[in-house]
Amino acid sequence: MTERPDLLTNPRSDRVAMVKRLSGRSARRRHGQFLVEGPQGVREVVRHAPERVRDLYLTEEAADRHPEILAEARVTVRHVHLATPEVLAAMSGDAQGALAVVRTEPDVALPAGPLRLVAVLPWAADPGNLGTIVRAADAAGADAVVLGPDSTDPHNPKVVRSTAGSLFHLPVVPVEDLVATTARLRVDGLQVLAAAADGEWDVDDLADAALAPVPDVVVPDLRRPTAWLFGNEAHGLRPEERDLADAVVRVPIHGLAESLNVATAATLCLYASARAQRRAPD
Repeated sequence: MTERPDLLTNPRSDRVAMVKRLSGRSARRRHGQFLVEGPQGVREVVRHAPERVRDLYLTEEAADRHPEILAEARVTVRHVHLATPEVLAAMSGDAQGALAVVRTEPDVALPAGPLRLVAVLPWAADPGNLGTIVRAADAAGADAVVLGPDSTDPHNPKVVRSTAGSLFHLPVVPVEDLVATTARLRVDGLQVLAAAADGEWDVDDLADAALAPVPDVVVPDLRRPTAWLFGNEAHGLRPEERDLADAVVRVPIHGLAESLNVATAATLCLYASARAQRRAPD
């Protein structure tokens, strides 16, 4: 690509400093903006939420390597900038040549329509796990991810990177009152299942039962619309969170592993529900 006269070349400019500050939570809150780093996340926000993109930055090499991003952005994004690698590196060490400054949605809510599958995280503290669960929920076809008041900021750069763009595919809904939220989900027809290592029910057994129900045998039915509660990475679910559930379900461990990472367990539970719901009669 031929160098352009409007190429951003100064890594010490005020613009670069402002963008870099968005890696911190206080700046994100103050400005109502956050960073999307890397071609995959940038591609997804340009494709699925272009109205939220305040500024898009690409190196010339990235623009050549990912022409679809530049082509779509030229149509849907108001401010598109080409910049040198030094400028992108000064803005973010994880940009890989592509970076977007995105406006935070002020009031994210659960979808209004019928809900089939929701992930609820009362206390997700690890950014990588939170992002991976959002990505897994998206892949399983979930309607939303709900974050309790003790969860980490969903716009933390590590969370955003870990979602690989799924943050822009389904609502990630912060709530202050988990009791009221689970009550609302029940009103909407969802059962509430908690995932815990000492759960009474085995998710594999429930998946088998959903495929071949036995008359008069009552078990949690994975074919039903379901909200899954997933606990904190280190401490699991607190007693008051377990009490919100209709049943507590474990993921079996057949080998010698002491436990499963919460994101792995969440993926298995969400997919068990997704499979059972796909096979359920209309």
